Amino acid sequence: MSQTQSLSILFADVSGSTKLFELRGDVEARRLISAVLDALSGIAGRHGGKVIKTIGDEIMCTFPGALNGVLAAVDMQKRMAHDPLFVKENLAIRVGLHHGETLVEANDVFGDAVNTAARMGSTAKREQIVTTASTVRGLTNSGSIKTRSLGAIRVSGKLDPIEIVDVIWQEDLSNVTTVQRAIRLDDIPGSGAKLSIRYRGRVIEISATSQPCTLGRDANSTIVVDNEWVSRNHATIEYKRGYFTITDRSTNGTFVRIGDDDEMRLHRDEIHFRKAGTISLGQSVSNNTDNVLYFQCS
Repeated sequence: MSQTQSLSILFADVSGSTKLFELRGDVEARRLISAVLDALSGIAGRHGGKVIKTIGDEIMCTFPGALNGVLAAVDMQKRMAHDPLFVKENLAIRVGLHHGETLVEANDVFGDAVNTAARMGSTAKREQIVTTASTVRGLTNSGSIKTRSLGAIRVSGKLDPIEIVDVIWQEDLSNVTTVQRAIRLDDIPGSGAKLSIRYRGRVIEISATSQPCTLGRDANSTIVVDNEWVSRNHATIEYKRGYFTITDRSTNGTFVRIGDDDEMRLHRDEIHFRKAGTISLGQSVSNNTDNVLYFQCS
């Protein structure tokens, strides 16, 4: 039986785990990631949290209140920064969380709040905690929590952009500027940025506030590229953290050339766009000349 409950949902994952497997091998990399996830699970429990699931290098937890979740996130980052093993292995995490109404079913949670929390996790960078401004505004007894506005981003399923913040967990704040006001979308650096994508005579323009642009064989993609070597949901282009970014989700990879640089193969990873260049899904441009996408940043 399902029930609605107001919860904080937290996602944390090990930054750079793919490279870790390449450098250390499957067995050792898995051991190190398991050690991190065990440490994060223990911290969640001490803050009244519940581990819902672990998927690969990621952990998903719920907390009864926003403050529980934020304090757990801070302690998670501090543990990573001070644990001798994690420091020695250069391990770090990125954390995203959001407080809102969820649908609880058995040992899992669903709903808009979960999707928003996952978006916070994907937005966070190494050693960073990202949450929504609404979560921070709902905190009580939070005098020790310092935040910095990151502007606003699009979240799938939401009509308007939402304001997000960076939770400052580091003890040394000498190089950190905190922002205590909620900024308007017009105030965001780069909010006037544009990216145009040209494909077979069609031009798509993406702004900082646009919904993510999807590329793939699926008929519902923003740009449909119907070839057997293209995955149904091949790649996504969106504006985040001040850049237009392409994220590959495919089987065969995405081939990107920026300016006069050499073409690179992107596979289950992301890069920032600069200047102008080409995108080829599933094959190199040299083998796929009829299906090349051209992009231009402005």
